Amino acid sequence: MGRPNVAFFDLSCCEGCQLQIANLGEVLLDVLGLVDLVEFREVMSEKWAGRYDVAFVEGSVVNDESEQRLREIRERCDLLVAYGSCATIGGVNGMKNLKPLKEIQAEVYGDNSNWFPVNKTRALHQVVKVDYFIHGCPIHPDEFIRVLKSALAGLPYQVPDYAVCVECKFNENVCMYDKGVTCLGPVTRAGCNSWCVNHGNVCYGCRGMVSNPNLAGAEAVLRSYQLDARLIANKMMMYNAAMEPNDE
Repeated sequence: MGRPNVAFFDLSCCEGCQLQIANLGEVLLDVLGLVDLVEFREVMSEKWAGRYDVAFVEGSVVNDESEQRLREIRERCDLLVAYGSCATIGGVNGMKNLKPLKEIQAEVYGDNSNWFPVNKTRALHQVVKVDYFIHGCPIHPDEFIRVLKSALAGLPYQVPDYAVCVECKFNENVCMYDKGVTCLGPVTRAGCNSWCVNHGNVCYGCRGMVSNPNLAGAEAVLRSYQLDARLIANKMMMYNAAMEPNDE
């Protein structure tokens, strides 16, 4: 039995998650020893006419063209992996869902807006079946390797469903609230090893909300620092505007 055929695709995105994979360095060489890389526009020009054992798709669905392309990829692959915030929760593209589409079209394309039809931004699982999720903007390299191994072995991968704050505690980070800045760690799902906070930045919620956030605890934190809960809700819209209730 030959090595599995693996392909990478992009829809509407910045392609930063593909760069994360291309920048894996020596680890990428180990990955290439396990699979046959048949399509990856960021690093190769070849096209594959057959089926894919595993297809990684970055980017969100924003128009009919991207929806059709995603459905064609889904039909040709055994396993589909959504990777990056745009693919898993809609990402920054989802912010356009907060305004009427006609208004967004006119703002971006001006007088030529009718030439560029758009739809509401959707994550991949809002359109087709997704087998694995790799959250983040960009994705965390270690998690990509874990998901790839799980997919190749036919094993499930459970995305952590606890807050980034848990990882922050393990990493002995000083809480960003104690530094006088707001952070979305209390309501954002973990799995990135509190990557941003480790490097002195705040959590922006790019991995989406935990399924059962400790709202009472989060509200207590906000009250103790005299912050308005609406500030946090607004910040969450940077990545999560495309998500609807019970959709994550």
